[in-house]
Amino acid sequence: MFEERPQPEIEALMKANPEFRQLYQRHKDLDKRVMDAELGVLPIDDITLAQMKREKLAAKDRLVRMYDTQRH
Repeated sequence: MFEERPQPEIEALMKANPEFRQLYQRHKDLDKRVMDAELGVLPIDDITLAQMKREKLAAKDRLVRMYDTQRH
């Protein structure tokens, strides 16, 4: 996530905004868990996987809004 955006901007925002940093880490954690579940490494049921995907998407949406707000 944020691969297309300048990394120094992301790092500065993570340092300046604890909520952004926490949400970013949560998104990374969910991303890894979803990938592990889809690969069969993390055995979870479909409902839990769907909830994790929704939470991950909500986190991403919030992060993008925070990033865009910070830039303007």
